Amino acid sequence: MIFNSIDFALFIPIVFVLYWFVFNKNLKIQNLLIVIASYIFYGWWDWKFLSLIFFSSLVDYSVGLGLKKYQEVSKRKLLLWTSIFVNLGFLGFFKYYNFFLDNFIDAFMFFGIEIKANSLNIILPVGISFYTFQTLSYTIDVYRNKLEPTKSFVAFSAFVAFFPQLVAGPIERATNLLPQFYKKRVFSYQKATDGLRQILWGLFKKVVIADTCAEYTNTIFNSSDMFSGNTLILGALFFTFQIYGDFSGYSDIAIGTSRLFGFNLNRNFAYPYFSRDIAEFWRRWHISLSTWFRDYLYIPLGGSRGGSWMKIRNTFIIFLVSGFWHGANWTFIIWGALNALYFLPLLLLNKNRSNLDVVASNSIFPSFRELISILITFGLTVFAWIFFRADNVTHAFNYIQEVFSSSLFRYPEIFPKKVLLLIALFIIVEWLGRKSEFAIESINTKFSFPVRWLSYIMLIGIIFYYSGKAQQFIYFQF
Repeated sequence: MIFNSIDFALFIPIVFVLYWFVFNKNLKIQNLLIVIASYIFYGWWDWKFLSLIFFSSLVDYSVGLGLKKYQEVSKRKLLLWTSIFVNLGFLGFFKYYNFFLDNFIDAFMFFGIEIKANSLNIILPVGISFYTFQTLSYTIDVYRNKLEPTKSFVAFSAFVAFFPQLVAGPIERATNLLPQFYKKRVFSYQKATDGLRQILWGLFKKVVIADTCAEYTNTIFNSSDMFSGNTLILGALFFTFQIYGDFSGYSDIAIGTSRLFGFNLNRNFAYPYFSRDIAEFWRRWHISLSTWFRDYLYIPLGGSRGGSWMKIRNTFIIFLVSGFWHGANWTFIIWGALNALYFLPLLLLNKNRSNLDVVASNSIFPSFRELISILITFGLTVFAWIFFRADNVTHAFNYIQEVFSSSLFRYPEIFPKKVLLLIALFIIVEWLGRKSEFAIESINTKFSFPVRWLSYIMLIGIIFYYSGKAQQFIYFQF
């Protein structure tokens, strides 16, 4: 089931009514309802993979109880590695089996040795990369004694499978989300209306911005050898806004939907394209994944505490793993390596935390220096996205080669003025709302009732106008 579908539009009111008006007096039944609703939500795509979520939940719930029971270091490590092996084993098999097999065969072919092995027709379970990391955060934090293991399997199952963020995040930490299932939720009109506003803006980003850009992105990237360098630059720009509108739009809808049910999820995007350097970009893009790798990989490796060599090693590890997390393709690994190269100079010069505040926090417009920094950072990001979107490494390099050819100076074959104007207006709204959690959050306090509702009606009308072009969320494939 996807957010921008009729199925979800019917599903959410039914769950909402049952949750707040039928089972509102019993916390355990409310949690059970969330589990059932989450399994229906996920099973709508393919019910067979529900067994993976259930088994992963059962394993990590049992590991948590075992970590509470045993204090011996050897037994605790065994339990932790059991959780890691099971979760990453599933992830590795479904996501990377064919990748490793094909590269293993190619490596031997390089030395003239032919190996016959058949790839498997494996279907990647939607959201496996997300809920695997979510449940791993529980066992690791219990192992580190940062979290008390839960005794309620229903509450834990609800945490793992919580439907708003199940298939594309945010990747919630057990320390934040799990305790919310222990407490009685009281309906808040303010929280619900804020949630609806965030859902509305998320749908706008997905349906209007991302799906419109996707049409041109697909046309240009799928036939890149037919277009000039100018057109290919536009293709990269369209993908840049497609992936942002698609992924941050999903996060907005997930966070807003959670608010309808009394839950607070962590922020996942904070206007990353207004970043003044790559370090700031990664503090603002897919925050839940960046901080997960920071806390569970980068810091355990030594973080930035060692010498230059350790800093370089750890930076490349975290960015390469981040790229590989996105998919079994060398393009994602190169994308990760590029971002590591962007990030390293800032880290080695101790300038990776220079921009911690909101850009132009005391003015409407950025300073000239800020504007140049934003444009440079944005340009580097757009260039890296080419590898992310390309079908393979050869496609990416051919694409880039054509961008820097003489055809760059030809008039682009595709130049949709209306779409470019739409993106420009979107940037303006995001810029004006950059101090809020999402762009239209403060509309309730800044504008009068008629203006507010006129804005909502206009947004809803635009969403319906563009809804015929609906496409699946990009991050479902990860």
